[in-house]
Amino acid sequence: MAKVYDVPADELIAKLAEQLKKDKKLDPPAWSAFVKTGSHVDKIPQNRDWWYTRCASLLRKIYLHGPIGVSDLKVAYGGRKQIGYFLSHHKDAGGAIIRHAIQQLEAAGYVTKVPAKGRVVTSEGMKKLDRLATEIHKELIKATPVLQRYA
Repeated sequence: MAKVYDVPADELIAKLAEQLKKDKKLDPPAWSAFVKTGSHVDKIPQNRDWWYTRCASLLRKIYLHGPIGVSDLKVAYGGRKQIGYFLSHHKDAGGAIIRHAIQQLEAAGYVTKVPAKGRVVTSEGMKKLDRLATEIHKELIKATPVLQRYA
C-alpha cells in the first residue's frame, strides 16, 4: 500500500480536490470569490475551484508535517514580495483562508486539534489520503512498469 510520500504531490492534490468537491462536506465561503490568498499576491486566484485545491493541499501538508499550527502554515503558503527598488522580503499568506479551511476539514472529520500543538490528521483522513495515494501509485505503475519494484 502506497503512502502520501510515494506519489507526486500535484497529482495527489488534484485528485483529492476533486473528491472533496464531490463530498459536499466542504463549501467555499461567499467571500472566497473576491479575496487574494496573501499580501504577496497581486490578483485573486484564477481557478474557480481554488478553495478545494487549497483544502486538499492543507490536508496533505498536515498529514506530512503534523501537528502543525496556523502560523506555520501561513509561512509555508507565503511568498516573496518586491517593495520598491529594495530586495524582496517574505510575506505570510492570509490567515483567514487557512483557518476557515482547517475548520471545515475539522467539521468533515479529516483533521483534529491537539491542544497547544496544532492540527493532526484523523484516522479517517489518513484512510482517505492513503487510499488515494494507492490508486495514483497503481496508475503510475501502469504507465511505467519500472516503478513496480517500489510498491
